[in-house]
Amino acid sequence: MIALIASFMIATNATPAELVASCRTMVPADVELDGRIILRNRKGFTQAEYGYTLTRKGGETDLVVRDGAGEAVAFEKDGRILGTDVTWSDITLDYLWWDDFSFDAEREAESVHGQKCAVIVMKKGDRAVRVWVDRKTGALMQAEEFASGRPVRRLWGTRIKKFGDRWMANVMEVETLGSGHRTKITVEELK
Repeated sequence: MIALIASFMIATNATPAELVASCRTMVPADVELDGRIILRNRKGFTQAEYGYTLTRKGGETDLVVRDGAGEAVAFEKDGRILGTDVTWSDITLDYLWWDDFSFDAEREAESVHGQKCAVIVMKKGDRAVRVWVDRKTGALMQAEEFASGRPVRRLWGTRIKKFGDRWMANVMEVETLGSGHRTKITVEELK
């Protein structure tokens, strides 16, 4: 999940590789976390709600999504999960491990939540994600998937919480632009 507070400071002249490495260190290597995926309409009313468990161990990631009765439900890894705005990439942040990345010079020094950010474009095949990384902490602040040069989905953290000795976003929003709804991802427990 997105970590919003880092334990070290990043040089203001950090390279894209250094900033991406910083983001990677904030994603727990071995973890199990439980949370909720809540699809809401434009007025904020819940349309669907699912539980999930993400387990990452030994470099392998597994995601189980459960319906209201607690039963595991099938979903496609390469699309939106059960009609929500959320994808596998949103929960696992797998794009942080893509090898093709560079600064987005047109968006240099943009801010997110008042934090001056470096903007990095990450690519894999025909997929592209733009990420905003806090220049001071190296923390991932926002991510945006785009196609044909236009944003199609956006993810950002809205609340942080300390789990043990790790700070991370425990509430995130994901929006498929123009859909008329957005999805909240919560982290309720981190083991």
